[in-house]
Amino acid sequence: MLKLYYYPGNANLAPHMLLEELGVPYELVLVDRTKDAHHSAQYLKLNPNGRIPTLVDGDLVLFETAAICLHLVDQNPDAGFAPAVGTNERAHFYKWLVYLTNTLQAELITYFYPERLVDEECAAAQVKAHAEARVGGMLDLLDKTLAESGGPFLLGQRITAVDPYLFMLSRWTRMMHNPARNRPHLGAFLTMMVERPAIRRALEQEGLGDPLF
Repeated sequence: MLKLYYYPGNANLAPHMLLEELGVPYELVLVDRTKDAHHSAQYLKLNPNGRIPTLVDGDLVLFETAAICLHLVDQNPDAGFAPAVGTNERAHFYKWLVYLTNTLQAELITYFYPERLVDEECAAAQVKAHAEARVGGMLDLLDKTLAESGGPFLLGQRITAVDPYLFMLSRWTRMMHNPARNRPHLGAFLTMMVERPAIRRALEQEGLGDPLF
């Protein structure tokens, strides 16, 4: 059985929601960050980066959230959570998945951990503010893309693996001055996604409450 190592609300949420959507059996394994379990010798054998999540699929041990999502859709092609290989739609699927993980998620990490980049506390505050401004521009682009996609999902009428990923990252902005939910199309997307039974189950399993996004 698949094992997903997680901590509530961390980057595991996207593959967790995807697993629920796919309906495949899996086991959740808590990595308790409050006890520094992600830096334990046992966990570092699975993920030497000490980051969450990690997926174990038989002999395969996989980290990086986007890689886990791609593996899950490839292992379950009939579920249709990615367009057909070789199509223009598949190319756009890759584009947005990479954008979410390499651009938006990376900037969100800067927002949450500005002290990693500077030594002075006042400088960290500036880094955080500039990161939030850049995140705002990225959210504006995603809102525009949803408006142009024909919706209600990022790639159009059908849900794909990029949608749980977008939900997760949008949720991370919920305490910002101008969170994702304030944008008309992103707000409608988030409201629609949280009403899906699979999404709701994943949120409940991780013990995540209001504000959900």
